[in-house]
Amino acid sequence: LKSHVDEIVIQDGKAMGVRVKNSDATIEAKKGVISNISVWDLMNSGIVDTSLLPDKFVNERKETPACPSFMHLHVGFKCSREELEQLQAHYIYMDDWNRSVTEEENCALISIPSVHDDSLAPENHAVLHIYTPATERYERWENVKRNSPEYKQLKEERSTFLWSVLEKVIPDIRERSVHHQVGTPLTHQRFLNRHRGTYGPAIYAGEASFPFPNTPVKNLLMCGDSCFP
Repeated sequence: LKSHVDEIVIQDGKAMGVRVKNSDATIEAKKGVISNISVWDLMNSGIVDTSLLPDKFVNERKETPACPSFMHLHVGFKCSREELEQLQAHYIYMDDWNRSVTEEENCALISIPSVHDDSLAPENHAVLHIYTPATERYERWENVKRNSPEYKQLKEERSTFLWSVLEKVIPDIRERSVHHQVGTPLTHQRFLNRHRGTYGPAIYAGEASFPFPNTPVKNLLMCGDSCFP
């Protein structure tokens, strides 16, 4: 548990188990192996030997269109119980209804869980989360090194929109803030092992359908946002 998987072991067309990082031992599967990583990471990371799969299956999965990533802002802020009662738990903000929800800096979603559960923060404090819905382009970030001055500056620039939306709900949120953290496409890529920090497949209803969990390898199944259900 909590170990990085280096390889899904396949023998004679059957998933036999997994091999974890820094170990030559194989964890044998009693019934099968279920992959919860994205379709792009499964096919491109080397975790599975794609030469053991039909070319048509591999190529179709690799060509699955991907959504952009997203920006996140988590804030811990000063707020009394009485003030919380004046807030909603969720907000959706659209800057211009004539523009698409998929355009950058046009839509943001806010969640304030403290509205329903004040135990999530110390007394007279609350927490919130605001994010853009899969509209942040990875290309802007892919050549930026984490923890570099350029990265910190870009985080500041790209979170400005989120702060401005928050100020429409809580005008003095910057003064109330006692702690905040900004998440970027590189955050998603690193901590969630997500291909290019993507939100998930860009498969549109009526145009295409999500693939089912089965694979050509016996006892190897997929789950998560790359397949249906």
